[in-house]
Amino acid sequence: MDMFNLMINQFGAQHWWPGDTELEMMAGAILTQNTSWKNVDKAIANLKDKGLLDIERLYNLPPAALAEEIRPAGYFNIKAVRLKNLINFLVEQYSGDMSLFLSDKTERLREGLLSVKGVGPETADSILLYAARRAVFVIDAYTYRILYRHGIIEDQITYDELKELFESNLPAEEGLFNEFHALIVRTAKEFCKGKPLCGQCPLNGWELV
Repeated sequence: MDMFNLMINQFGAQHWWPGDTELEMMAGAILTQNTSWKNVDKAIANLKDKGLLDIERLYNLPPAALAEEIRPAGYFNIKAVRLKNLINFLVEQYSGDMSLFLSDKTERLREGLLSVKGVGPETADSILLYAARRAVFVIDAYTYRILYRHGIIEDQITYDELKELFESNLPAEEGLFNEFHALIVRTAKEFCKGKPLCGQCPLNGWELV
């Protein structure tokens, strides 16, 4: 919580995830892989403008046509297949009913999402936290970088081990996990860069006690 408080005192609330619907957040979690949110935003806007941000329409849209719409997000052919895989999962497992998906148990949702080709732990947990609003902590490269540089973790720590470190030491609150992850991203982008700006960072001098 000391880490969280130092960051939120510096930056304030981040108001994540930038999306109007659960489906938009889920699509964004796929499209944001290996690119900036600015590019994802353009791809999402294309889908919205053409009325394609809908489970049935995405399900019926050929991968090549979807790839053209999400071209700004980069790796668009690969991401089109991954997004189609996710949509197929929603249709096959939940009859395309978002309310059914959102009402399922967290463990079952995570297991199902991880069975989708192209959905790894970070993407699955992002969907669970931001779209399904579950108290699941999202780990990304920024989290690894900050904790490694502070000497808190070893470089061989696994995703699940680092996830457990946060979840076992914080109140299981979706709003807290949401804000915490957003603040980690903000801190890493502005200060904990490839060449860190430690003197200006809100976490300068912070240690895990």
